[in-house]
Amino acid sequence: MKKAASLVLALSIGFGAFAGGAAAATELETAVDQLVGIDYKYGGTTTKGFDCSGFTGYVFEKLGIDLPRRSADQATVGAKVGKDELRPGDLVFFNTDGKGISHVGIYMGDGNFAHSSSSRGVSISKMNDSYYSKRYVTARRVFDETQYVALATEAAPAAPVVAQAPAAPAPAAPEAAAVTEDVVLSTEAAELAAEHAGEDVSVEDVVESLRQRM
Repeated sequence: MKKAASLVLALSIGFGAFAGGAAAATELETAVDQLVGIDYKYGGTTTKGFDCSGFTGYVFEKLGIDLPRRSADQATVGAKVGKDELRPGDLVFFNTDGKGISHVGIYMGDGNFAHSSSSRGVSISKMNDSYYSKRYVTARRVFDETQYVALATEAAPAAPVVAQAPAAPAPAAPEAAAVTEDVVLSTEAAELAAEHAGEDVSVEDVVESLRQRM
């Protein structure tokens, strides 16, 4: 019963950490979400079971980054960051055996970190959990700025496509307008000639008729 309650709590925290729907999930969140619920396995580095450093190494490998195998060695990678400067993708380290760094997880934002716990397997926990807050040691930033933007931040929404109004037709050049008018006059003259074929029609009469038609 206690194990079931713990699983429900882990899943509820996990869903809360990744609120916003699949469309808004980052590559880091997606990689972690696919592993939540896998059992802990000492020395495990595959989806058949993970220990803590096996889990972090697997996730970072999926994101194109190689990490050392042991948690103590992973604590030497990247740059040290303060607890109040944590951002998604930072590795967080704990002393759970009283002998130094012995546990590692991945900070996911909003005070949550993903890890493979010996009691709950791959799960999401709170940084301020009484157990982990007392055993926190340090954090390391492995992502550079380009990797952080690409892997741990939400993609900016695409700009809406704005329909462009059709361009207004260019005004006819004066020469083109004159040519058009000449064609119209020629056509009108031809029609008049056909109408009055064989008749004695003066030039003045033709001009007057054209003026009336225009």
